[in-house]
Amino acid sequence: MPFETLDYLVVAGYVVLMIAVAWIAKRRGQETLDDFFAGGKNLPWWLVGVSMVATTFAADTPLAITGLVAKQGIAGNWFWWNWMISGIVTVFIYAKLWKRADVLTDVEFIELRYGGKPASFLRGFRALYFAFPFNCIIMGWVTVGMAKILTVVTGADQWLVILILYALIALYIAISGLWGVIVTDFVQFILAMIGTIALAWFAVDHVGGLAELKAQLTNSMNFDVFSFNPFTNPEIAISTALIWVGMNWWAAWYPGAEPGGGGYIAQRMFSAKDERNAVSGTLLFNILMYAVRPWPWILVGLVALVVFPNLADPETGYPLMMLEVLPVGWMGLLMVAFLSAFVSTISTQLNWGTSYVVNDFYKRFIKTPEDFENKEKAQKHYVLVSRIATLMMAALGVGVSYFFDTVSGGWEFILSLSAGIGGVLMLRWFWWRINAWSEIVAMIAAMIGAIFSNQMGYEFAWSMIYTTAFSTIAWLIATFITKPESDETLKKFYAKVHPMGNWKRFSDGIPSPDGLIPSLINIAMSLSAIFFFLYGLGQIFFFNVGTGIAFLIGGCIFVWAVVRRI
Repeated sequence: MPFETLDYLVVAGYVVLMIAVAWIAKRRGQETLDDFFAGGKNLPWWLVGVSMVATTFAADTPLAITGLVAKQGIAGNWFWWNWMISGIVTVFIYAKLWKRADVLTDVEFIELRYGGKPASFLRGFRALYFAFPFNCIIMGWVTVGMAKILTVVTGADQWLVILILYALIALYIAISGLWGVIVTDFVQFILAMIGTIALAWFAVDHVGGLAELKAQLTNSMNFDVFSFNPFTNPEIAISTALIWVGMNWWAAWYPGAEPGGGGYIAQRMFSAKDERNAVSGTLLFNILMYAVRPWPWILVGLVALVVFPNLADPETGYPLMMLEVLPVGWMGLLMVAFLSAFVSTISTQLNWGTSYVVNDFYKRFIKTPEDFENKEKAQKHYVLVSRIATLMMAALGVGVSYFFDTVSGGWEFILSLSAGIGGVLMLRWFWWRINAWSEIVAMIAAMIGAIFSNQMGYEFAWSMIYTTAFSTIAWLIATFITKPESDETLKKFYAKVHPMGNWKRFSDGIPSPDGLIPSLINIAMSLSAIFFFLYGLGQIFFFNVGTGIAFLIGGCIFVWAVVRRI
């Protein structure tokens, strides 16, 4: 059903809300980089967690999952479900460490962990490398997802609308900073979930209910689309399934699922009030992301297989279902849901990418605080530069998006380009021998490996295996043939962060307050809870209600136990 007057009024109401939040944020003040990039470092856990999940809920995500379901069934979601492992490991091992580090960006952390010219080079190089190629690629595929929705639903010229959206978002972030991003994230996540749940309800009703949906797909598909097991799915190669479950979550850098935390997830941890709020917020994020969000998208993807069985681009099945089943008013609400998801992700990417450019490159190497008469003038200057950089990065994001055709293609490209760097990012907290050269070589080797495997025509799974092995061997060799960091640097790092691991000679007899065994118990229970929720809902929808309820109760017990332990 095309847009009607009521739908346009709903969208207009959302735009008014954004303007109001930006105005409040401006009155609240964005006078320092801590305000602009970390929300004043005083945010509660529930706001931090919802902001994380709202950011990862982009307009592209439901489309990508619709494409995965069309090609590989429910089991195809293990392409991204495997990241719950790295997410939960971050909760119980890395979140408190990031908060103790007390830096503004995860790139600034480099000169806390390492010292000398290699550390300075790594900080500057990584700031630009992740702010531009990586960040702009992410904005590119998110924009492609939104463009597909706009084209299918409104019939408008997609690039004209995208240019208008980017201009509004960039101005919004330039005014409001991270505080405005996080506050609107909270509203945006609620709107997005209401909209996607409503679409799932209307879509399932459109084909006669869950039982009828199951019957039609069972008869029309040549494999079991309802199976959770990627290893028994004929549409998924065993090597691919092994890469998803055994390698993706620790080997490659991916936004929102970085091994050891990092990126905008670390940025949200820095914005929390204290360690406990950082840990609790990150746990809430992972539960919402993997246990709550997926099923409304999956259900719509399954219905799209019945209603639109032979689409050239399966990802367009999602917006086509919007046109097919949504009544007047609901169409506007779901467009607001997608607009809010798009705004949430792009605003975070702009703010996060700009934090690298300004805090870790411009402020560090171009115009340092010592160049100003006083601290107040320096902060005003850096905030102004941050606003200008935000607008420039938005323009780059629009340009890069032109080169993407599919959302999942962008996902795979990022994973291939960063394969192998995850190991060094996780181990640098626990193994004192890792130095700045370890990270430098890991990034360069991953890039070389990805380019070579692409030229050789390797499929995704083998590209990941080759690049991960190549970059891991390269950074391990670099670690042992270069000098370790100085004792002074390592003692300073330990004194501030107190990590677990092999730090006895640098600890001055002060043990880490963290325990490995309690952390592993929390990780195991949390992963079990998330899987029980996922599997339990699937059982309720398509197989056995009693079994599904039992799994949901088990998941609740695990969550209760983990919360008690925290």
